[in-house]
Amino acid sequence: MEKIRYVGVFDTEEQFAEAVHRLEDSQMHIEEIYAPFPVHHAMRSIAGRSKLPLLAYFFGIGAVLAVFSFLYYAAVIDWPLNIGGKPSNAFPSFLIVTLILTILSVTILSLLAFSISAKMYPGKHAAVVDSRALDNKFVIVLAPGHSFDAEKVLRDYGATEVIEKA
Repeated sequence: MEKIRYVGVFDTEEQFAEAVHRLEDSQMHIEEIYAPFPVHHAMRSIAGRSKLPLLAYFFGIGAVLAVFSFLYYAAVIDWPLNIGGKPSNAFPSFLIVTLILTILSVTILSLLAFSISAKMYPGKHAAVVDSRALDNKFVIVLAPGHSFDAEKVLRDYGATEVIEKA
C-alpha cells in the first residue's frame, strides 16, 4: 500500500519560510521543499549541515600527497635527470603542478561525491512534484505517515492549495 504525501503550494516566500519553520518547530517531518529560487533560511532549517566541505578537505589532502608522491617517484626514483648539476628533488618546481592537480582532483571528486549523495546520474528521469514550483510557486512535501490532519495544518500555515500524492 502506497502512503499518501501531502503537497502544500504557497504563493509568497514569506508564507513558505514561515510554514517551514513552524512545521519544523512542531516536529513534523518535511520530506522536501521546492522553490523557484534559493530560500536559504528555509533550506537551512530542514537540511542540516553538509559533509561535503569536510569531504573536500580530505580529498585535497589526499590529492596533495598523491601528486607529491608521484612527482617524487617520477623525478627522483624512476627517471632522475642531471641537468646542469641541479638536484633531482627540486621541491619548488613541484609546487605549481601540485596546486593545479589538487584543484582539479578536489573539483572532480567533490562533484562525484555530490552526485552520489544526491542520487543524480546521467539519464535519470526527474520526478517533478508540482510543475509550478519551477515557475513561481513554493512547495512543501510532507513525509507520509502523519497522525494529524496534514491538509488542515498546511492550510492553516498559509498554503493556497494542498494536493494528495500517492
